[in-house]
Amino acid sequence: MAEFKKTETGIKDLVIIDPAVCIDQRGFFMETYSKREFEKIGISTEFVQDNHSRSKKGVLRGLHFQTKHQQGKLIRVTRGSIWDVAVDLRKGSQTFGRWYGLVLSEENRKMIYIPKGFAHGFLSLEDNTEIQYKCTDFYYPEYDAGISWDDPDIDIKWPFEEFELAKEKIVFSLKDRGQPSLKEYLGEIK
Repeated sequence: MAEFKKTETGIKDLVIIDPAVCIDQRGFFMETYSKREFEKIGISTEFVQDNHSRSKKGVLRGLHFQTKHQQGKLIRVTRGSIWDVAVDLRKGSQTFGRWYGLVLSEENRKMIYIPKGFAHGFLSLEDNTEIQYKCTDFYYPEYDAGISWDDPDIDIKWPFEEFELAKEKIVFSLKDRGQPSLKEYLGEIK
């Protein structure tokens, strides 16, 4: 049954994946990952860790990455919805510093594959939103890093107004409040 449709985003290797979904009077069924089927659409990677998080409406997490043991991620929403964002941090990439964002939701069932070398973050658009994602490497807290969600040089267009979220009421962790800009992180600003 597994059949996955891959859509390019304009940033090399960052792709949206639409799974085949069987819907009938009982509900629905879909495969969310198949190594064989992913290889058919050009994603040949091994996932070693699965994560699951729940967030209230208005929670913004990110932008996170690991400096060593970089993680590729396959992200999907199983309840609620998010505005998901990936920022290309691959040195030498023609799209270095560019971002891509989209809504992932329980209803649209879209997934995004974020390769190694990207920062990742999301804004929860509904209460009790649940995200599940597969990672290509393990989490190492000693290599955990991040950049500011509102870095003016990256200029992510977070959809606060579109989803009736007051920017001043967005909920962050202490860590995410104090992340450096990309230039600060790279040591370009002292």
